[in-house]
Amino acid sequence: MVRLIPFLFLMYVIAFLDRVNVGFAKEEFQAHAGISDAAYAMGAGLFFIGYALFEVPSNLILTRVGARWWMCRIMVTWGLISAAMSLVNSEFLFYLMRFLLGVAEAGFFPGVILYITYWVPHAFRARCNAMFYFGIPLASVLGAPLSGALLEMDGVAGILGWQWMFAIEGLIACVVGVWAFFYLDDSPAQAKWLTDDQRTTLQAALDAEDGAKQGPHRLLSSLVDPRVLYFCLIYFLIQCSVYGMTFYLPTQVSEAVGSEEVGLLVGLVTAIPWTIALVVNIVVNTAADRLAQPKKRFVAAACVAAGSVGIAASAAFSNPYLAIAGLSVAAAGYISVQPVFWTFPAAYLTGTAAAAGIGLINSLGNLGGFVAPVAKTWVESTLHSDTAGLYLLALCGFGAAALFLTLSRAEDPSRTPQADADPEASHH
Repeated sequence: MVRLIPFLFLMYVIAFLDRVNVGFAKEEFQAHAGISDAAYAMGAGLFFIGYALFEVPSNLILTRVGARWWMCRIMVTWGLISAAMSLVNSEFLFYLMRFLLGVAEAGFFPGVILYITYWVPHAFRARCNAMFYFGIPLASVLGAPLSGALLEMDGVAGILGWQWMFAIEGLIACVVGVWAFFYLDDSPAQAKWLTDDQRTTLQAALDAEDGAKQGPHRLLSSLVDPRVLYFCLIYFLIQCSVYGMTFYLPTQVSEAVGSEEVGLLVGLVTAIPWTIALVVNIVVNTAADRLAQPKKRFVAAACVAAGSVGIAASAAFSNPYLAIAGLSVAAAGYISVQPVFWTFPAAYLTGTAAAAGIGLINSLGNLGGFVAPVAKTWVESTLHSDTAGLYLLALCGFGAAALFLTLSRAEDPSRTPQADADPEASHH
């Protein structure tokens, strides 16, 4: 995994940065492109409509053409569209480009989650997912200062700062996409960097796990399976909290530090919560891998509940230090819960059903990224409160925690003979 996970993580850093960099350019972008607050919220969310519509088809195509071809296509097309955001000058174009960006990126995340199941046995999957999820906080640890610095290039060569940001970060995605084509292998059987014994042993372990899974094996049955839909609801509530916070985090930080605009200073301060999330993420998920699958629900519930306490605290405290502390707890909780979450559907689904089911969970779940900004804006406008929207996002996280806790040992949808066994036994 030393070869694969760091590269997948690099891809996710770029994907997440291109997805949320509109948050860094919010003030300047709206002013120059004539985008209202309501239009910004709508456009930020439209990404997830395009994303949701094409998730399942994209994942099914990946299983047919292979990961390296399809990941290359995804990254190059989304990079070009992200760069083209620099040309937006109206609300209509903003809506169109955000929707197309979602269409282009559809399938990347569930494709990687599926790809990891081709390579990583269940006992190691939470920590591998956690390493992949480093992409979210690192996109902000590195991306926040980068985006802030690019915004300060305002006027260089007659180009606005937000245009520089979209163009450069989009073209980076294109370069890494081409690199992915030459770097990735579709399966262990094609990995020349493994010995014959390593390929045989790894494939045998993965095949044995697939044979023991109790979930649906057919495409259509996975799309209507009650347990899969239950996973969709949990992930939807998590994503409402995650993206509701992410899209507005730079603005929250700028208010906390008393800065009137988002620049390098705000970018550096914004990196603090994500730096903390990096450490907490790997610690939590390494510990989770030592637990039997049913017990991981307690870890997941605790993480998402802590994240909700943090985001509520950031809204309640006017002291900037306490507000940043709250945002740090929120980032750590919301990032750490997601790698644990994905061990549940991955332990339940196999074959074509895994491609379709994981795609469906991610697509419907990510609709939270559409709902959250719109709901946050509506609640704040209706209640005439600048903090009501953050409290709403916190409630979504508490709802996800409650749903995790209902996954009792007897009803745990990911329960298999392997899941009930001590994962550490696989080490010996």
